[in-house]
Amino acid sequence: MTDALNTKELKCFNAVNKSVKKVDGISLVTGQPVYTNDFDVPGALYVRLVRSSHAHAIIKNIDTSQALKIPGVVTILTYKDLPRIPFTRAGQGYPEPSPYDTFVLDKKVRYVGDPVAIVAAETERAAKLAVKAVKVEYEVLDAVLDFEQAISENAPIIHDEPEAVGIHDASRNIAAHFEMEIGNIDETLKSCDKVITRTYHTKTQLHAMMEPHASISYFDPNGKLTVISSTQVPFHARRILSRLFNIPIGDIRVIKPRIGGGFGGKQAIHLEPYVVAVTLKTRRPARMVLDRSEVSMATNIRHEMKYTVTVGATSNGEIKVIDMEGLSNTGAYGEHALTTFMVAGSKTLPLYNKVEAVRFSGNVVYTNLPSAGAYRGYGAPQGLFALDCTIDELARELGLDPLDVKEKNSIREGESSPIFRIMGEGREGVDQIVRSCKLQECIDKGKAAIGWNEKYGKRLKNGSKVRGVGCAIAMQGSGIAKIDMGAATIKMNEDGSFNLLLGATDLGTGSDTIMAQIAAEVLQVSYDKIKVYSSDTDLTPFDTGAYASSTTYVSGNAVRKAAEMVKEKILEKASVYLEEPRENLMVENAKVVSTKTGREVTYEELGTKLFYTFEQEQIAATASYVGEESPPPFLASFAEVEVDLETGKIELVKFVSYADCGTPLNPVQALGQLEGATMQGIGWALFEDVIYGKDGRMLTNDFFTYKIPARMDYGKLECGLVDSYEPTGPFGAKSIAEIGIDTPIPAIANAIYDATGVRLRKAPFNSEELFFEILKEEV
Repeated sequence: MTDALNTKELKCFNAVNKSVKKVDGISLVTGQPVYTNDFDVPGALYVRLVRSSHAHAIIKNIDTSQALKIPGVVTILTYKDLPRIPFTRAGQGYPEPSPYDTFVLDKKVRYVGDPVAIVAAETERAAKLAVKAVKVEYEVLDAVLDFEQAISENAPIIHDEPEAVGIHDASRNIAAHFEMEIGNIDETLKSCDKVITRTYHTKTQLHAMMEPHASISYFDPNGKLTVISSTQVPFHARRILSRLFNIPIGDIRVIKPRIGGGFGGKQAIHLEPYVVAVTLKTRRPARMVLDRSEVSMATNIRHEMKYTVTVGATSNGEIKVIDMEGLSNTGAYGEHALTTFMVAGSKTLPLYNKVEAVRFSGNVVYTNLPSAGAYRGYGAPQGLFALDCTIDELARELGLDPLDVKEKNSIREGESSPIFRIMGEGREGVDQIVRSCKLQECIDKGKAAIGWNEKYGKRLKNGSKVRGVGCAIAMQGSGIAKIDMGAATIKMNEDGSFNLLLGATDLGTGSDTIMAQIAAEVLQVSYDKIKVYSSDTDLTPFDTGAYASSTTYVSGNAVRKAAEMVKEKILEKASVYLEEPRENLMVENAKVVSTKTGREVTYEELGTKLFYTFEQEQIAATASYVGEESPPPFLASFAEVEVDLETGKIELVKFVSYADCGTPLNPVQALGQLEGATMQGIGWALFEDVIYGKDGRMLTNDFFTYKIPARMDYGKLECGLVDSYEPTGPFGAKSIAEIGIDTPIPAIANAIYDATGVRLRKAPFNSEELFFEILKEEV
């Protein structure tokens, strides 16, 4: 059940702020062939990978002789067949802040599942048989499977290859390190009435998107290397493929069809190098689709993180000091290592901007486990779990309402934080003032919806079951300021429609639809007159890709600029055609109208004249946009749980989230993003648990063993949006895609404490651990 948006205080729009249907909705629900694996490429070879069975080992020998005898097997490639070029799989700004510590194939394997050889065959069955027939002889090495042991004195070195660059300290398995401090922590702590230190640990999480990773490569009739891929970052994929295979960027084309979910899991280059290697070797098309176990253990997972937080405050709850020291597990390779770690601080610490001293420091370490990478929230949920819950504990020890403490110390409209400038993503950020912040409205609505005043601290019991409530507040960002760039091209057709060419990547979020709405709002046409095409590195302008909650704000501003340029050209031509001064003209309802004489010309008439008889010219424009700031959305969430004291079973009775995302350009889609992120956070808090064997093998790599909650697994979910308008956003919009996942873990943890008096500091939470903690309390 969601709250309808109150739009009374919002501007009156014609196309945006409307819950129109998705532009690709019909094709998706009618099962049209829209995804990568739906593309029929005749003669494509099936590509499968031989993967390591050891967490850490040197390959001594690979025998492919028996595999090559299997009918239909065309080629098998090993590290000896490929150029040894270090790179990072991360699809992010260039130069990347991630270390170049990866090879397409290497002589050393660093986790169970690491690729060892590429098999290409005429049939999928032959490829699978060949994978089993390849014999690999290993020299098995000691492995690091506990990230807290990665920097111990006797830990084996995971990255000892001399070609790797950008690793902070390879000899100690430290992929990245960061530290910053404002004010004097020690002196300020002395002036506090209450100081507490707590440690919180968040385990990893699988993306579990519906569509597995898929990629196809081939040479087009002109000899251009073409790659169709389910990627969130087509332009980064093109750039990285160019580096790996020494092919000019202009000779590579990457096409992104519809994507069936990504959540950051497709913000890296996972399959493209393998199909390209086969196509280059055989000159034939190649196709590769990961199975579910490969998606789970051989792409990216979320960074496991542990934070020790010290908070100092006055007796009335004014927070004066925050000190966070963290450790992050990047797994076998370091893509997104530094940036996710920094986001754990940069998207949480500014929330409490009234402190006198703040410090954030720690390491990101390698282990012999699957590689971590980008994931919705991008480090912010892990940081917020530790920070929010420590503040919650502080408030309770002071005898104060935690919500009151969070509320009184949080950032407000017109305020800033030095963290914005000091902590960017992999480098310094930018100074910025929060121009729109309706956090208080979010708190007020959520507080009323959960019944905070009636339920907090009451521990209402019903037999063996007891209920409690908890809260958490959060902020995120809207793209990465001065890094993320989006561009859009709009051209006018003679029937008054427009082609909108976008580099932005719709990964199921509906971004193509809201981009059409933005263009339609500027051009004053219905959104179905905007024909969207995204994204294709040969046909659409550059865009850094879909990540960091950037598409609505960054790409949306590019679309608005391009549409305004097209609109101005229409007015200029209409001025000549109507013989009216430009300043007398305006656009409305797909036509140009004179405010003085009432003369008018429709887009269709003007476009047809411009194409065939009158000042013949194609009206078109391209615009790009780089954000000078990253306006944060805000969120307040509340959880009500019921715990059975005899079993420890946790039932989520109700979860409430209210968000400030500026103007929701498509309210239904915006609420869908908030609801989806919230559900993903609930799953992480209570259901989803990645388990490894003693040898580092992931044991929960399918949907039978990795439990994603269904709708019947939790109680009432209430999400809503508050009235807000971000002046720098396209028609007042900020982001909404990620923030919903930040709060479920701390809100549920705080609610469990409110119900039981047991503080769980390791997520996900399970009933067995809670039950034993309850027994300890009773003893």
